[in-house]
Amino acid sequence: MSAASRFEGSYLGDATRIGAATRMECKICWHVYDPAEGCEQWQVPPGTGFAALPDHWRCPVCDGARDQFMALDGEPAALEADALPATATHAASPRATGPALPTEAIARLEAAFREIHTAQMRGMPIVNDALGVKAVGFRRHDARWLGALVTPWFLNLVLLPGEADDWSGLVPGAKELIEFPSGRYEFVHANRKGVGAYKACSLFSPMFEFASMLQATETASAALVSLFDPSIREDGAQTAEIRRRREAELAPPPDAAPPPAEPVRPTRRALLGMGAGGDVGDPADA
Repeated sequence: MSAASRFEGSYLGDATRIGAATRMECKICWHVYDPAEGCEQWQVPPGTGFAALPDHWRCPVCDGARDQFMALDGEPAALEADALPATATHAASPRATGPALPTEAIARLEAAFREIHTAQMRGMPIVNDALGVKAVGFRRHDARWLGALVTPWFLNLVLLPGEADDWSGLVPGAKELIEFPSGRYEFVHANRKGVGAYKACSLFSPMFEFASMLQATETASAALVSLFDPSIREDGAQTAEIRRRREAELAPPPDAAPPPAEPVRPTRRALLGMGAGGDVGDPADA
């Protein structure tokens, strides 16, 4: 079988087993190829299935080879009965290994914020009309699901609960530090009707730094990759200027009791590879 017809880890490596509507995710940078959207960078029109991409196509974010893409969701193409080995069973199917992506929960998350955009946010001065609502790069992280949510007014990291989690008792607005290889990040608890409980970390708000939805989603994908990059940790390696700014930010008001000691966390710009400085935005819209 030629390299062009193989996709590592996806339906036994056979492109004919990838459905025409199946979204494929780069396992290097988590960029998602969605057949419904095509690929603007490679001038691939909407409606083009992954298996129908031209042979020269590569990941538009990290330039990874197409055989580094994994099936994210969608139904496989119809299989002939004799296409599987005689010993194959439904239990041995690649689709039966590991927990399935919570596509319904992700769809509810998108739907909830599209409704907020339509009913509450249109015309608001913090809204970037060039952008829409889209969930980006959701994948398994420990026992939970990690991804990003792009809206016309914020870009957040989002943690959805795993199968064994009971987050019904989360208090909306409560804050929690969560450890990643690049540092500890502040997530805010949220519980929205139609979505349920989740945790969000604000990266951008408002969103006027982005001229297009493609730019916003690529930034979200890059942030998810950087989250696992230990080289950007600032713990014990900050300059005196960054320390001075942090101390000023964390200093209590006069006559107030000092807050508990808290480890320095990486800045938003460090996470996004934009250099030192720049704080994480207010996650109130999570």
